Amino acid sequence: MFVFVCTGCGAELTAPLSQVPLPVHTHQKYGNGIQLPVLMEPGTFAVEPEPWGPPWRRWEEIDPAEAAARGIYAPVHTLSDGAPGTIVIAPGDVRGTRLIPERAGGYCCGLDGADGPNMACEACGLPVASRIDDCSLWQAVWLAPDAVRRQPVEGTDAVPLSWAELTAEGRGTPPFEPITAWEGPRLGLYHWWSWSPRWEAAAGRALAHLLVASEGRPVTVPVGLTAEVFQRVLDTLLPADAPKRRAVLAGPGWPAPDADADILLVPVHPQTGESWTPAEATSAYPVPLPFGVWWWLAFPEPHLPAPASGVMPDGVLRDDPPLPHPYSLFQADWGVFRRTLVRLPGVRSPWMREILESLTPYARAGLF
Repeated sequence: MFVFVCTGCGAELTAPLSQVPLPVHTHQKYGNGIQLPVLMEPGTFAVEPEPWGPPWRRWEEIDPAEAAARGIYAPVHTLSDGAPGTIVIAPGDVRGTRLIPERAGGYCCGLDGADGPNMACEACGLPVASRIDDCSLWQAVWLAPDAVRRQPVEGTDAVPLSWAELTAEGRGTPPFEPITAWEGPRLGLYHWWSWSPRWEAAAGRALAHLLVASEGRPVTVPVGLTAEVFQRVLDTLLPADAPKRRAVLAGPGWPAPDADADILLVPVHPQTGESWTPAEATSAYPVPLPFGVWWWLAFPEPHLPAPASGVMPDGVLRDDPPLPHPYSLFQADWGVFRRTLVRLPGVRSPWMREILESLTPYARAGLF
């Protein structure tokens, strides 16, 4: 574990934290006026390896060779010229800081960090972080990499869980959940039942990989919830008159994938960020899914747990009806899809570029 300290005076700025992978929904912008929860689990931090935050440059100002050297293989609206290695943590894990009022501009319902670091070290006044809590953005604090340094905490080294231990825990991410908005027909907050933003982001990343793995041919996925999430988009974006490629779920607790599977939908370890790999070598393309999403696809629960108050008497069994299914078809997050796709070398293929250039009409048609 580590604590982060101010480079100006050495004051501790965080609680002890363990490193985890950057969540796939980190840069997701969800809906309009939506109140999203905290991005990071308490006691964890993640590192954004790419430059992030202001200043920004438009694509027209960037040489394609420079973009390719940064792992960007297709046009984007803007690229950050900020420092790489920004650290993201939960707001509750911050210590010894204060807000900078003059850098709190550019927000709608909260802070968005558009003016640069808006939090300073309480001891010396050095700007050290950006607090993000605006509507439709995941709540987080981003520590500036040039203003903090990490210090190890002695005696706190932890061994990541094995795949078997993760399987035994069986912590899945439900595919739908209540969504909260700031305004509605009545004053104040209001709620509705919807597909999970985490699932939409996870599907956006996975779909980008599925398109690359398709090699321009149709792809089939397992029936059920997996098909509900992926098949409609795959059938729309890929041609139908070619030999099909088959995608299957694979991972811990599942039988070894068939030898003729072309694509494997595999979990990503929530502590190390490593994708699960089969014991025997395979040429199948691995498509990463967050462990909680993969777990629910592999081992779906018959009903989502419903909150209840009070305690049932001994000997009384409950038979609650299933919670309502969202009214809309599943839509993968097109922003996460696009962000992932432009970072895959396969996007340079002409047919992939054609899909990329058609994303806005597809989004307007309700595909994303």
